[in-house]
Amino acid sequence: MKFFHRRQFLHLAAGATALLYVGQVLAQENPPATNSYDLVLRNARIVDGTGSPWYRADLAIRGDTIVRIAPSIRESAARVIDLGDLVAAPGFIDIHTHAVLSTGIFAAPTADNYVRQGVTTIIVGPDGGGSVIGDGVPAGLKPFLDRLEALPKSINIGSFIGQGGVREAVIGLANRTPTADELARMREMDGQGMRDGAFGLSTGLSYVPGAFTPTSEVVELQKVVAPFRGVHTSHMRDQGAGVLESVRETIAIGEQAGVPTHVSHFKVSGKANWGKSTEALKLIDAARARGIDVTMDQYPYTAGRSTIQSALLPNWAMEGGIDKAKERLKDLAIRSKIKAAATENLLNYVAGDPKNVAISTCNWDHALTGKNLRDVTEARGLDPILENVAETVLWLVENGGCLAVFHDQGEEDLQRILAHPATMVASDGTIEVGQGAPHPRSYGTFARVLAVYVREKSIVTLEDAIRKMGSLPAARIGLSDRGVLRPGMKADIAVFDPAGVRDMATYDKPRQFAEGFAYVIVNGQIVYENGAMTPVRPGRVLYGPGKSPAVQ
Repeated sequence: MKFFHRRQFLHLAAGATALLYVGQVLAQENPPATNSYDLVLRNARIVDGTGSPWYRADLAIRGDTIVRIAPSIRESAARVIDLGDLVAAPGFIDIHTHAVLSTGIFAAPTADNYVRQGVTTIIVGPDGGGSVIGDGVPAGLKPFLDRLEALPKSINIGSFIGQGGVREAVIGLANRTPTADELARMREMDGQGMRDGAFGLSTGLSYVPGAFTPTSEVVELQKVVAPFRGVHTSHMRDQGAGVLESVRETIAIGEQAGVPTHVSHFKVSGKANWGKSTEALKLIDAARARGIDVTMDQYPYTAGRSTIQSALLPNWAMEGGIDKAKERLKDLAIRSKIKAAATENLLNYVAGDPKNVAISTCNWDHALTGKNLRDVTEARGLDPILENVAETVLWLVENGGCLAVFHDQGEEDLQRILAHPATMVASDGTIEVGQGAPHPRSYGTFARVLAVYVREKSIVTLEDAIRKMGSLPAARIGLSDRGVLRPGMKADIAVFDPAGVRDMATYDKPRQFAEGFAYVIVNGQIVYENGAMTPVRPGRVLYGPGKSPAVQ
């Protein structure tokens, strides 16, 4: 019998699927020595992360690695858990988070709101970074990654370099073309970031200073990323009226620079623009058909979150940062122009309804948390007509600005984008500490996809949803040992009840943990079980495929 399987191995060795099959068969015929497993999960419904149909099996872990998956594993182990009818899936990989915003993971290294929805790996540094976004990831990446290495944490974490942060470090928040020397410095900073272990270079082309960066400059910087097998991820220039042109630009950057290119939190903002996802997805399909490696991610909510000043003021008003914007507002003529632009943005992006903009965090006045722009305008003794609401926006900026939740998207676009095979799930969320009313996506993104868009609406299958949370994001950033349940892969695993999983976080009560998850395993150790976090901290810093061996 063994001879047959060796012949089968030689005959099918060229196929990855056959290799996996034969390896599993041989493992079953020659099981490891007794007591060699640290953990065995029995009677699991395996959803392996590839999109393949689920199957029932046992799964064995030794150290930080999955070592065996078989119909039945009866050898003893340090611990055995019978999962009954629960699903075992690869731990979810969130490639778009702001998990160091307001200290984030450094203040809450257990990352409870992520772990409790099955997330085992988070990637930070999206949207271009820099002080305007306030992401918390510095342009010089190595000291930041070293600090993360020293932090005992429950979750894996990696990072992008932010193009906006690099540009700001070299030429500030100015709206001008860099000199040849400045461009060379930015290229060197990008290359160093990739050698230090970044997964790619992110852009935030609707934010200052990314908004001041021409496409050609972005292409030159992304060319530095290409030899390191990095990826370009982009908060596009315009997610509203100009969404189609922005998709074309994102594709062009990848095509001209020779890098995989990725649309962050793909959406269509502004009621007048709803439905444009149909044409936008056709652009994605056409690019892929001609060989351009373009993908996208999405959070399952019809509201976004940003700063009042970045979302509603024109970019030129934010040149130099919020302090310069405050100075401009003192000039009545300039103030009038800024107010007119804010009025137009309110009309275009939230349909002119001030209730569609809810204050999330104002560090200078926590009493504003949860109030919408209509509430705030009326509290200032003003009739909430659009011009007065715009004046309230300027008043908020003059006092230091605020974060806000913007209800600006349509459900049909959301579902259409989610169903696309090149879309993965990502939260655009934060590790929540302190005051304020966060976006519910920080607590519910992955559970919401499983509960609403798999179980209730059947927009995607369970297997495809897990692919969008597992192998697809892993492949996007080059994580070769995570995102799939398979012998030899790292043991990052989410165990949940497919009938009971649900998101509990709402816009009114966003700090509510997801339900339905029984166990979450990171690098072979259980970090969550029985409704509580455990004391272990097995999380690791993950590095991009271009990291220099000299600094590993």
